[in-house]
Amino acid sequence: MSAAPPPPDVVTGAPALRRRIVVRGVVQGVGFRPYLYGLATELALVGHVTNTPEGVVAEVEGAAGAVTRFCDRIAAQAPPLARVESVHHEEVPATGGDAFTILASRTEGPARTLVSPDTATCADCLAELADPADRRHRHPFVNCTHCGPRFTIVTGLPYDRAHTTMSGFPMCADCAREYADPADRRFHAQPVACPNCGPRLRLVRADGDELSGDGMDPVGRARALLARGAILAVKGLGGYHLACDAANGTAVDLLRRRKARGDKPFAVMARSVDDIRALVRMGPEERSLLEDAARPIVLLRRRPGAAAGGAYAEAVAPGSPDLGVMLPYTPLHHLLLGLPGDPEGPRLLVMTSGNVSGEPIVTDDTEALERLAHLADAWLTHDRAIHVPCDDSVVRVCDGEPLVLRRSRGYAPLPLTLPLPVGPALAVGGDLKNVFCLGAGDRAWLSAHIGDMDDLGTQHAFAHAVGQLESITGVRPERLAADRHPGYRSARWADRNAAGRPVVRVQHHHAHVAAAMAEHGLDGSRPVIGVAFDGTGHGDDGAVWGGEFLLADYDGFTRFGALADVPLPGGDAAVRRPYRMALSHLRAAGLARAADLPCTAAGSADELRVLEQQLERNLNCVPTSSMGRLFDAVSSLAGVCHRSGYEAQAAVELEGAALRAPAGDTVAYTFALRPERDAVGRGVVDRDTVRADPAPVLAAIVDDLRAGAGPERIAARFHRAVAGLVHRICVRARERHGLDTVALTGGVFANTLLSSACSTALRADGFTVLRHRRVPPGDGGLALGQLMVASRARTTD
Repeated sequence: MSAAPPPPDVVTGAPALRRRIVVRGVVQGVGFRPYLYGLATELALVGHVTNTPEGVVAEVEGAAGAVTRFCDRIAAQAPPLARVESVHHEEVPATGGDAFTILASRTEGPARTLVSPDTATCADCLAELADPADRRHRHPFVNCTHCGPRFTIVTGLPYDRAHTTMSGFPMCADCAREYADPADRRFHAQPVACPNCGPRLRLVRADGDELSGDGMDPVGRARALLARGAILAVKGLGGYHLACDAANGTAVDLLRRRKARGDKPFAVMARSVDDIRALVRMGPEERSLLEDAARPIVLLRRRPGAAAGGAYAEAVAPGSPDLGVMLPYTPLHHLLLGLPGDPEGPRLLVMTSGNVSGEPIVTDDTEALERLAHLADAWLTHDRAIHVPCDDSVVRVCDGEPLVLRRSRGYAPLPLTLPLPVGPALAVGGDLKNVFCLGAGDRAWLSAHIGDMDDLGTQHAFAHAVGQLESITGVRPERLAADRHPGYRSARWADRNAAGRPVVRVQHHHAHVAAAMAEHGLDGSRPVIGVAFDGTGHGDDGAVWGGEFLLADYDGFTRFGALADVPLPGGDAAVRRPYRMALSHLRAAGLARAADLPCTAAGSADELRVLEQQLERNLNCVPTSSMGRLFDAVSSLAGVCHRSGYEAQAAVELEGAALRAPAGDTVAYTFALRPERDAVGRGVVDRDTVRADPAPVLAAIVDDLRAGAGPERIAARFHRAVAGLVHRICVRARERHGLDTVALTGGVFANTLLSSACSTALRADGFTVLRHRRVPPGDGGLALGQLMVASRARTTD
């Protein structure tokens, strides 16, 4: 720090100026009060600073120029984890004083401040972790004001140790001294910890017996178990992971069987980017995401043959073109993967959510021993409680820009800024990949990833998360928003908990488009062409929509175009068995289900006979315009994937096949565009409305199959066909309605090959293209759109 100048009255004789300052944003738990303390001391100002529910509040007094410099520098030089949204200051009467102090936090008043996300261990703490001379050497909970747990340990505001799950760990004398020292990196670091004051790590078996007693190092024992092929339940920031050696095929297969995961890819954790450089294609954008303080899982294109080299087992990500990779984000992760000088151990660890498939992530220690008993061989746990469950975030890069597929740890609960103010509201999202959204004024808070609402435990987790987010945001919803699907559990929850508040029902794909508009700051004064492609969504006509072209703003939408309806035979059965959708599409296209077609060979003779009768009699066959189901159908028809063990498996593997297509092939199939007709064929309903008929595409695929084109060429040609369809219908919408902004949204646009092809063609033709970056294109972003649409509704639907 520079030397303080003389008191203002000595220099000029002018009276001292005093200002009260309120700083809002992410300013608690990030070292903001120590930062202001240092700034005030440097400028020879007196006064005080404190945390309050509305933010950080300071009063400074001294020379007018010094007070002005203090206010100007607050946001410009803020700590690295801080996000300053506003700095409001006003002049107040001077009271004098001889020092600048940090006061105890105030708890009265509504919550208006923001809680920081959990943040990866910083370089300074990592240096201490690896330094034998440091008192925190190998301490699994080392942290400071620049890193460590935040959101997952917060129990209330303002952010003080007493309002976190660290409240049960009294600071030892050394930690207390650091905490009180303005020159120390841990000055007012609420999760401050050391080996003397805890938390403490344990390695236990299912019966609760310790495997790390008698002074044995629990991490060392855990590493040895992993090296021998064991599966460990590891307690992290937002829940338990299940971990095993990614190179040990037997261990990976065992974890896959125990978790009943099918072929769904696992994510892996690597010590550094150097350990994965030869395994994946990684540009500077991907590396930046991997090393970001949020530490998400980043989907990276696999290099051919990388698994065969032995770095990881093929069973880690069978059939997927991508490998999900994350870097360590807690000290415990670094210790598990090994510090310099440690004995050699696994270089890549499978790290998957600690839960039974379909259930919420486990956070409670007792529950972990019970619910994970058939999954894990041992538990590496500790005695710091997790207050807020928080799964890992998932991100990928598309055309050099980030695309968030799951927005959770590292990002939640940071708010989004809305283009229009909204009244206090809660949007409950959908039933798959549920995320809800609280909004008030110009802010919207998306929750962490909740999960699929089919599971009762997920529904309980949803209710707990709503209460927790309301408590830290201070939002008291005056209306609720939910999907129009009559069977959604999220919508039923909204109805049960409305307590007299209006519940606005929002059409699924309208919400998707509105989410894209809100993310890009559109005020809704001009409609966009919304291309909403996904697997399922309740349509206004009772059909299952999912291949939609909407002319939409926040007030409403017109269905300008859609895929032609085909029967969805057996509902979920058709989703699990894509060959059923292939056969349904072939029949709708007037094409025979010949024995030489891969989709026909995938089903038994008895099943095919029953399926044909079902389609002929229209039994349990709701019509669908879903683009996701068309991807399923083509995947099976091309011989890529006939049975889907996880959401979108057939589409993911079809994208992977397209990526392997010969570079010189530029052929594209073509959809037929036909005018919309009413349900009983009385004529054209609206001359503008079009249906995209995939019959010519399917016929061309059958011809290519018989000509020996191979699944890779077929997959690539189909992707080009869909991109061409998007361009053609958007051009038609522009010609007839003068619109030139296109929003690409819905879960199908997690496919970067398709997203890139659509965006390239549209932009080359003068369109402005909106694609998701910070909000998932799938149902994880649905609640944001519900919030915006509901804010404009006058009455309950």
